[in-house]
Amino acid sequence: MSDLAALSATEAADKIRKGEITSVRLLEAFLQRIEARDGELHAFVHLDADLALSQARAADKMQDAGEALPPLHGVPVAVKDVIDARGLPCENGSAIFQGRIPDADASCVRQLREAGAIIIGKTVTTELASLTAGPTVNPYNTAHTPGGSSSGSAVAVATGMAPIALGTQTAGSVLRPASFCGIYGFKPTRGLISRSGVLLQSHTLDTVGVLARSLDDIALAVDCMSAEDPGDDASYPRGRLSLLKLARQARPFPPRLAFCKTPAWALADPVTQEAFAELVSSLGDACIELDLPGSCKPIIEYQNLIQFAENAHHYGPFFEDHPGILSPGMLDRLKQGMTISARDYLRAEMARDVLYEIFEARYDGFDAVLCPASPGPAPRGIEKTGNPVFNGLWTYLGLPALSIPLFEDNGLPFGLQLVGRRHDDGRLLRTARWLVSHLQSAA
Repeated sequence: MSDLAALSATEAADKIRKGEITSVRLLEAFLQRIEARDGELHAFVHLDADLALSQARAADKMQDAGEALPPLHGVPVAVKDVIDARGLPCENGSAIFQGRIPDADASCVRQLREAGAIIIGKTVTTELASLTAGPTVNPYNTAHTPGGSSSGSAVAVATGMAPIALGTQTAGSVLRPASFCGIYGFKPTRGLISRSGVLLQSHTLDTVGVLARSLDDIALAVDCMSAEDPGDDASYPRGRLSLLKLARQARPFPPRLAFCKTPAWALADPVTQEAFAELVSSLGDACIELDLPGSCKPIIEYQNLIQFAENAHHYGPFFEDHPGILSPGMLDRLKQGMTISARDYLRAEMARDVLYEIFEARYDGFDAVLCPASPGPAPRGIEKTGNPVFNGLWTYLGLPALSIPLFEDNGLPFGLQLVGRRHDDGRLLRTARWLVSHLQSAA
């Protein structure tokens, strides 16, 4: 209780529900942490303490009145600055949107508010959630990148400035920052969380994800945002299953895991290759090495083709109307996207479900695929955000993927990535819980 900012979201919600702490006390602890740390780390781009405190006071009045409390009642959540939250600026990491204040919440933010969450502020993103880095630095070593594009969200969670934060991923923008900052990052099945009210850069890849310090927090947050949305063409019908309940279920026997090096294995740092060799060996019969077949070799190229082409389409008006505001890197990216032929784009798009069927057949009978969440620890320098090459292929296939904080080298963390089948997010989180528990008990 001496440091309320150290509580997980599930712990904090439980203490509020039991009357052990108030929403205001909890929020004040996080605001104090932000004041102490954010001047150095630059995780937040917009913070309105008075607005957040008014939400916390309203939450406490609701509890005092004896009303039924929703699952995230009084718990602060940080939101990446490409996701609309009414009353707070949403500038998408670009001067093009300077001063923009949406008058409505994104669907995922609205659902979080309905679940009782307090939106504490907006976190730094890269320019238009793409390549050009913002001012955020890695909390383990400020000379290193925190990853991108959900950099501020990852740092806010890693340093206890927020228990949960929203991010988005088009290639590796949730998983990579989670890996570099030593926290959990979850990109659910594409369409599980609505993208309505979120900056659109790639309509077939963009996915809203969650960053947190525990698996329970990941599952709880996604549960609160998983309603079907007819306004998002990626959304799909589903029952209201509880990922938190599924994630907490005990397994009657160990899962079957497949270690996949992916076509990017040569780009993994030596320390990563050594770490995975030791991990796979330690898992024994629970894990076998089983790579993707040769027919999947173009998968990384296909993800890049689609992302660049769809970037050029959705950001084309910015290129035409505001070329002097865009960074050189963004201008180059859009120019590359504009050169992609319709034939190449359609080839990459039409291969997606074919390659997914190959993936599903290859790993039939396995509970999850494991591979690196990043090539290694965060690279030195904050001008670039690291390589998403170990994430983009799974984003392309629309699969749920989770970064687990597991490894460390020279004081810098890096993660293990677990990947599951489409719409099987609950099994993936349950498998992750088994793996974390197994490795902790073996340590």
